[in-house]
Amino acid sequence: MSENLNVLRLVGGDLCWYRAGSTDAPQSLAAPGVVERLAGLLGERRETVVFAAPGEDVRLVELTVTPEEKKHLQASLPFMLEEAVAEDIEALHVARHPRGDLDVTAMLCRHECMAAWAEALAALPTLRCWTPEPLLLPWLADEWCLLLEGDRALLRHGAGAGTAVERELLPPLLEALLAEAAAPSALVVYGEDQRADTALLPPALAGCCQWRRGGFAQALWLSGAGERPNLRQGDYAPRLPLRRWWGQWQRVAVVLGIAFALQLAATAAEYRQLRADNLSLREAIQERYREAYPRGAVVDAETQLRRQLEALKGTGQSSGFTSLLAQVGAVLEGQRGTAVESLNYSQRGSEMRLNIRAPGFGAVERVRAGLAEAGVEAVMESSTNDGDGVRARLRVGGGS
Repeated sequence: MSENLNVLRLVGGDLCWYRAGSTDAPQSLAAPGVVERLAGLLGERRETVVFAAPGEDVRLVELTVTPEEKKHLQASLPFMLEEAVAEDIEALHVARHPRGDLDVTAMLCRHECMAAWAEALAALPTLRCWTPEPLLLPWLADEWCLLLEGDRALLRHGAGAGTAVERELLPPLLEALLAEAAAPSALVVYGEDQRADTALLPPALAGCCQWRRGGFAQALWLSGAGERPNLRQGDYAPRLPLRRWWGQWQRVAVVLGIAFALQLAATAAEYRQLRADNLSLREAIQERYREAYPRGAVVDAETQLRRQLEALKGTGQSSGFTSLLAQVGAVLEGQRGTAVESLNYSQRGSEMRLNIRAPGFGAVERVRAGLAEAGVEAVMESSTNDGDGVRARLRVGGGS
């Protein structure tokens, strides 16, 4: 049963609202307040609302395809039906509804009809499902369903087959269907006058007729649930209501956009300031490092300075700069007239090169011998006589 099914139908050019199983007359959407109530129902989405596409304007064709045809059915279906229609296939909208693995219902209608229905429904929120009228009637295997209302007849004679015709054309239609296929085991007829309704039936169907008093709303009560055939496919598929969403959220989006732009500008300004501060700090570090060590590449100033300071401090096993300088100073202190003119220390070999001035070669030799006695290896690399004294170059390193 479809107690939550609501259907919109075009009756005499006006949209009318049918509720499944209701005994009340359908409500015209032109009546005051009806559109608002229906819009609220669509917004809640607790009940199903379907547009019933007029059966006279939709042709239904049942097909059985092969597995190979099924792979490309969306693109090939219009060409498969081209020979079955008198009109140009380009003028028709073709939709499909699978009814199993290989069974398909093809639904054909003119593009101009789709456009007219869309215009008629424009005042309502988007209706996602447009189902042909005959396929909204209840159906069971080996059973037909016929609805008679006024001068119009609506017939469903298959899982995906049905049509709508004028009441006077119903007898020849039924005779044609019986000529093509066997009579069903049951024909359910909905109408208001049993004698007049059953008089339209051929003898082959009169014996299996099950007449019920009621109209379209009562027939909907027994309409099966589940996925319904839908004409809104391809170019007519429902689109996201972007324009409506933009109208609702435009102000919020503008405020968020401005806030984001301001935040982005503030972040960019802060980044530029931090970058300038970083450059200033790096320059200051370079300057301070060069004050201590004018030569050499600067990779990590802090680490390099730490290592050089540790080397200058010395350790228990080897002489650093400080201890080596103390030993050299102690030896030179005992040699009158001997002075250091320049000093160069190499951390890599813990070596020191001294340029000294002494009164004579003997004083230079005493300095070298004194360093050797102190446990420091000293090698005289060069010496020159300079008038009243001697200049010598000594290489002093850890040793002994």
